Amino acid sequence: MDPMIRWGIRLAQWFRHPPSRPQAILIAFTLVACLVLVLVERFIGWPAWATLGDQGPRIMRP
Repeated sequence: MDPMIRWGIRLAQWFRHPPSRPQAILIAFTLVACLVLVLVERFIGWPAWATLGDQGPRIMRP
């Protein structure tokens, strides 16, 4: 099934049976937190301490 159709069905179910107030607050908080992270990364930049080096994965060989 196409993901967009699946999301459309889920939204239709949410309109018919809306989530409880605590669940709606949790969903809104999660969306706002994701938006804040995207905006910080977009306008301020990604911190150097959170960036991996250019080394590939280390494989332990016997």
